[in-house]
This record gives sequence, C-alpha cells and structure tokens, in this order.
Amino acid sequence: MQRGLHVKGLGKLPLGLEQILDEVPVGIMVFGQDRRVVLINRALEAMTGFLAHEASGIPCHYLLRSNLCGHGCQLREVRARGRQLCAEANIVNKNRQKIPIRLTSAQILDEDGEPVAFIESVEDLRSQEAAIEGSVASFVSGKLVGVSHEMQRILKIIPVIAQTDSSVLITGQTGTGKDVVAEAIHHASGRAKGPFIKINCGALPEALLESELFGHQKGAFTGAIENKPGRFRLAHNGTVYLTEIGDLPLNLQVKLLSFLDDKVVYPLGSTKGHQVDVRVVAATHRNLEEMVREGRFREDLLFRLNVIRLHLPPLVHRGEDLKMLKDHFLQTYSSRFGKRIQTFSEEAKHIFHSYGFPGNVRELRNIVEYAVNVCEGNQIQREHLPAYLWENHLHRGEHTPADDGPGPVRTRTEHHRSEISWADAERQMIMDAMVKSQGRKSDAARMLGYCRSTLWRKMKRHGIIE
Repeated sequence: MQRGLHVKGLGKLPLGLEQILDEVPVGIMVFGQDRRVVLINRALEAMTGFLAHEASGIPCHYLLRSNLCGHGCQLREVRARGRQLCAEANIVNKNRQKIPIRLTSAQILDEDGEPVAFIESVEDLRSQEAAIEGSVASFVSGKLVGVSHEMQRILKIIPVIAQTDSSVLITGQTGTGKDVVAEAIHHASGRAKGPFIKINCGALPEALLESELFGHQKGAFTGAIENKPGRFRLAHNGTVYLTEIGDLPLNLQVKLLSFLDDKVVYPLGSTKGHQVDVRVVAATHRNLEEMVREGRFREDLLFRLNVIRLHLPPLVHRGEDLKMLKDHFLQTYSSRFGKRIQTFSEEAKHIFHSYGFPGNVRELRNIVEYAVNVCEGNQIQREHLPAYLWENHLHRGEHTPADDGPGPVRTRTEHHRSEISWADAERQMIMDAMVKSQGRKSDAARMLGYCRSTLWRKMKRHGIIE
C-alpha cells in the first residue's frame, strides 16, 4: 500500500495504519467526503480484485459496484443520522462475480466532532449462503447437485476434508465441476471468512505468472513501478486455488514446492520472506503421473499436493444425475430470464440422454441456458437445442422413448467420437448463438453462459473472427 496518505480535512493518516488494517480479516475501505477511495485493506483487495493503488482516488461505487450504490446508498443516511448503518447487499468484483456481503458504514470525525471521512467494512457472506443452501436437501450442497453414488461420496467427504489444512488435489475431465468443489471445501472450512483466491496456472505467460503468484518488489523488472503483494499474500488466512496446475512451468513448480514446505513467500527482486497462512487446493484435467514420467511435472510436488485426492467422474458415469442437473438448470435459467418454461419435450429428453457430453456439466449447463434463451413457449423442443445435438440425433436415426429414463450406455468408441467432434460442436453452438442474437456478441455470450472476453477468445480459436 502507499504510505503517507491524506484525507481532505483529516490530514495525514497515522503511519502504520495500512499495515494494521491489512491484518483485519474483513474488507475495509476509507474514503473522503467526496466519496473517493483513500485506502483499502488486503482483504478487500482479495474480494474485489482491485489492488490498493488501482482503487486509490476512484469513486467508491466504481470499486464496490453494489446494488446499494446510487439511489440506495446508505451514506446519505449515515451522514444525516450521524451513526453507523449496516445492510446486506451484493457487490460485483473485477472478475464479474456477484458476491453477497454485509456492509457497515460509519463516519470518521475530527477532534471537534465534525465528519471528515467515511469508513466501511465489507464482510463476505458466501460461506453463510453456502451453508444454508447445503442444508436444504441431501442432494444439493451449494452449487453441487447429484444423487448418484459417486457424487454422494464426494458430498459426504467435503465437510471432512474441509476441517483439515492438508493440500487437496482435484482431478477430472474439463467441465466436471472442479472449481465448484474447491469453493465448497473453502466455504465449509474454518477459513470460510478468509479470501478464496483462484489462480489459473495456464492463463498467464511464465514471467507474469511468477509475479502474480508471489508478488514483486519495485524495480524487480522493467515496468515494476511499485511493490505488488502477489496472490498468496492476498489469500492470507484463506485458500489459494491453483487450477490447471499441470500447466505450471517447471521453475515455478520448484518455487511452489518451497512455499508448501515453509509457507514463506519471496517476492521477485526481494530476499525478505513473508510468512503466509493459506491452504492450497489444486486441480487439473491432466494425468500428472504420466507428466512425471515424461519429466514435465515434479514428482516431489505431486506428492506434496496429493495429500488428499478427489476425482470427479464424467457426466456419462453419473447415471440419474443427468436428469436432475438438466431440470435444475432449466429451473435456474427460467427464473433468471423471467420465463415460464416447465419441461422438455420427449424428443429433447431423448436427445440429452443419448448424447455423450464431452464437455460434462459445463456443456450441459450452457446447452440448457441457450435453449431457455431461444424458447418462446413453455416447453423446450428439439429445435431449441443447439443444432449439432439434434442433427447428429437425426443422422443416427434414433427413436424417441416414451419415458425420461437413463439413455443407452455409450461405448468407449462412441464417446471418443464425441470428444473428437467437440471443437466442431462448440463452433456450431457459437454460430447458432450469434445468429439468434443477430450478431450481438454480448447477447450471444449470455446465451452460452460465457463472459464476453471468453466468447471473443473462443471465436478467435475457431476462426470465426480474425
């Protein structure tokens, strides 16, 4: 954080105040009478995704993006009544995630008792919501849905795993729900009120990834104009989730192994270490044992991460979960989009149950969201599904069953063919969405369940745009 900060009318803030606030596990923000941010602590950095230097000087509503901002802003009432107020609300962080919070606002007074600034605490309520959702029914735990034997085993073991601080390795195909399980472990643990920091090890180039993970000192490299704490330090008292751990470069694997042994972070360009208390959860769709044999992944790091392993089954092995998930997503998106769609036609049901879902739960969710978007009636018909689903169905000449029972068991060869054609299927699904949205990328992204940047990246990968 910056030092020697001033608040208009209050003067220079006490030296060391920033360090003190950094140790508070709840998000803290101080801003002036003009409602421009003066400082935020590390917990709020982790929650919002904004670093302190990025937040400094911007209006508070740009930082929080809360549903209380604007007409519902409680600062007016705080100023009028001269006392603190507390309310529950939602904020939208830098990654466009909606986070439920408890916001407490109060004034800072000068020596004469005159208000000169505001201070707000921002408490993350996701752990409480997950606990409430998890108690609703035995087959629902937060965002995890399933009654199959495999999923019941995972749902039962998550609370047990959550009570330890051991490293966890989650494996499974793309789209099986590894991110959801990682969050469930965090929210069921004693670290639930601390930050949950997700880091995609394959999303950044090696040079940037090291700085993102471990931070850097000012002047450590060209462009390092100030100190950066890094994600591990931001996650102090919480959980670091390393997704796509198989993509971590070998030299960073060594540094991660060293961190796991002593829990000390050494920023780039610094010889001074910082003790950090975090739990590490890692995930991958790759075969790490095979990567070890090929020399692409360190065996000692695999042993260190693989203290507890959870393997998530592909959707085709989850039996009756397909119908439950399909209905769950239908209800979710019908409610979200203000539609009254009640069910799927018999033909649509059979198409679902005869498809292999190489993209697993994520693909199923995107297909249902797409169908709900384009359906104008109260029942999802064949034509409301992405074309690649029902065209393949018609080409195979399959008959429509009379019930909604499990579909035929797919052979390994059939499933392999589905995986090979997934790239073409995804491209067709994007093209269908673009046609339905009349070329509006934001609407197409919403239909597919992507953010706009993800849609742009996939369109470029499939050659739809240059």
